Amino acid sequence: MIIAGVVLVLWGADRLTDGAVALAERMEIPQIVIGLTIVALGTSAPEFCVSLVSALKGTADLAVGNVVGSNIFNTMLIVGVAAMVAPMTILPSTIKKDVPVALLASVALTVMVLMDGDLSRVDAALLFVGFLAFMWVTLRGAKGSHAIEQEQAAPRGYSVLKSVGLLVLGLACLVVGSNIFVDGATSVAQTLGVSEAVIGLTIVAGGTSLPELATSVVAARKGNSGIAIGNVLGSNVLNILLILGAAGLICPMQVQGITLVDFAMMTISVLLLWLFSYTKLTVARWEGAVLTAIFLGYMGWLVAGAV
Repeated sequence: MIIAGVVLVLWGADRLTDGAVALAERMEIPQIVIGLTIVALGTSAPEFCVSLVSALKGTADLAVGNVVGSNIFNTMLIVGVAAMVAPMTILPSTIKKDVPVALLASVALTVMVLMDGDLSRVDAALLFVGFLAFMWVTLRGAKGSHAIEQEQAAPRGYSVLKSVGLLVLGLACLVVGSNIFVDGATSVAQTLGVSEAVIGLTIVAGGTSLPELATSVVAARKGNSGIAIGNVLGSNVLNILLILGAAGLICPMQVQGITLVDFAMMTISVLLLWLFSYTKLTVARWEGAVLTAIFLGYMGWLVAGAV
């Protein structure tokens, strides 16, 4: 069920993104705007659907564990592996804006949950307002670049009907796949006697982070390290501000199994990325190896504690 759910969710996210991009291109929306909105939201669609379904089914630890685990997975393993494939150059604007926002979002979530063990509607509303502010600043910055603003995306040749059909098909696959995935992960947790939090931090987080892993490693191999880092940081911000913000507004969550260590690891991973990026505006191969080694150590600690 877990494997079938992952396949269906990832395939659905691809169809949803293809349909949305094709529709946007028909409307002659600039490529940068498509990338910052539709594509970014498309790669975060698996996390959103899985976390929302988990919250609605009363498995809050699975929902929050998915986001916390995905962010750790993104920052440590994805950046680590991508940097070992090819050293990653970091833009100064990324260090000044994107990394601090990802760090601030991580700290905000940690404080909200650890204060009372709840992610209330008020907490979720604050996160969602943060997401709207982030998107406004990002899109405003994108429009400030004349070269990018005038760049138009090449049409994909999809008709409006086909684009809408892909959107609907992708959304249906996401919903069905998320239900199957959450049910499978919950069954595994119950059968093995492992907490939903650990399953969320490991299996669920890894499965929903596959789009980011594939995108970033391919981008690094092609020398497009800016895309790889931007994809990771953008996903981290959206995971917290949009996904938990929207899911918490619909269904407030009581979080019990996600520990201080898990939240600390999420925050430390962003701090390490900031430190490695700040030194020479590059994440070198050895720094990528350090991030990967810390991630594997953390996964080993989680598994050892669950057995």
